[in-house]
Amino acid sequence: MAKDIKKMMEDYILAWHSHDVNKIVSFFTDDCIFEDVALETAHRGKKEITAFISMLLIDFPDINFELKSVFGVGDCACMEWVWQGTHMHSSVPTIPVTGKPFSVREACVFQLRDGKISRQSDYCNMTTFLEQVGLGYKLGKAKI
Repeated sequence: MAKDIKKMMEDYILAWHSHDVNKIVSFFTDDCIFEDVALETAHRGKKEITAFISMLLIDFPDINFELKSVFGVGDCACMEWVWQGTHMHSSVPTIPVTGKPFSVREACVFQLRDGKISRQSDYCNMTTFLEQVGLGYKLGKAKI
C-alpha cells in the first residue's frame, strides 16, 4: 500500500506541475476538504477546491512543488514538499503584488478514500512566505 501511496503523491505533484486544474481536482473525492491551516481556511467540495487551485495558479503562475518525503499507511498519507513560485498576481484585493519569488517548506496530511484524496491539510510557516514575498506582515484572517 505504501508504494501505491508514494506513486499517487508523485502523480499528484505532476498534476500540479501541469497547471491543469481539472487534472489536479481529479485526485479528490466529490466531498473533499482542502484545509490551509496557516490561513485558517477550508475549501469543501470540488467546486470550492477548483476555485482555490485556480486562484493559486493565477497568483503564482510558476508554482512548483519539490517532493522531499512521502509515507503512508492504510488510508492516511503524509508528504513534505517545498512550495516554490513567484507572487505575480493577487486575488485578494488587500494584498499587493510583489513580484518576488519564494521557497517554503510545507507538510501535508492526507486522508484517502477509494484511491482519492478526501481531505488535505496543509501546514506551512506563513511568516516565512510573507517575508520572502516582501509582505512581511500578518495576513490575519484573510479568506483566500
